[in-house]
Amino acid sequence: MRNKNLKENKFKRAIAVSVRDIIKFFSKRKYVELQYKYITHHKLNLDNPVRYTEKLQYLRLYVYPKDKEVSRCAGRVGVREYVRELGYEDTLIPIYGIYDSFDEIDFDKLPNKFVMKCTHGSGMNYICKDKNEIDIKELRKKFNCWLKTNYGKKTVELHYSPIKPQIIIESFIEENGRLPVEYKIHVFNGTAKSLYVVTARNIDIRYNNYYIDWTPFDGSQFNGWKKTDYPLRKPDNFDKMVSFAEILAKKFPFVRVDLYDVNGKIYFSEMTFTPAKGTLILDDDKADFEMGEWLDISKYINAK
Repeated sequence: MRNKNLKENKFKRAIAVSVRDIIKFFSKRKYVELQYKYITHHKLNLDNPVRYTEKLQYLRLYVYPKDKEVSRCAGRVGVREYVRELGYEDTLIPIYGIYDSFDEIDFDKLPNKFVMKCTHGSGMNYICKDKNEIDIKELRKKFNCWLKTNYGKKTVELHYSPIKPQIIIESFIEENGRLPVEYKIHVFNGTAKSLYVVTARNIDIRYNNYYIDWTPFDGSQFNGWKKTDYPLRKPDNFDKMVSFAEILAKKFPFVRVDLYDVNGKIYFSEMTFTPAKGTLILDDDKADFEMGEWLDISKYINAK
């Protein structure tokens, strides 16, 4: 059953939008508390966080902004260095270049299909399936705007702020003519506990949530997203994917490791430390507490 809190009051939203930058300027903690309450309808307890989403807020405000390795691995260039250092270069998606500005890109030298991403935030992407259909003027405008955006400051996920804004262009990887299935593995204190699988991207996108043993974890379905009408098959190399995710996540209290499986080959996508800024509306509120038990941040709270 979908969470009743998904319904949004448009009047309240208009008020929130009008004052959020002011609140953010004076107190990031207050902004996060109000944002959390507004979206999840729960009061945020930062002094004694119990819920998974509460603990993500604590990490968001007090831990990850101070951790240079978090900032490195949150960036699309730095995380490639990190994966390479751990000996998994073969999982990296091949790239055509890294650019400081849009005008450095020579589109004539790019293949017909590719993926453009900004290195310093989330959602600043362009998937090109046919180079002949690109509106260069419009694309330049979009990426120039993104490059000027301090994503960490904008979202109050300050671990993004130290990342150098650049454009990275990756190979377009596909399976059977479609974007590949994505496996988003949640690792808590070095142990993978759950994941969700993204299918039919850019078509009829679906999200299936599982415990790490591949039994359904429907209670952790979030933000009203729908799952498939049929069970998904666990990939043959799933255990290798889980082991890989745990190796990448070993030094962090929590991180989501995103991987692809393309015809049996594992590709690394990204590492996300505060999914959806930690403001998730779960289908079953009990799942928030269950996942909260998996995440131990006591050493950070006690050291504050």
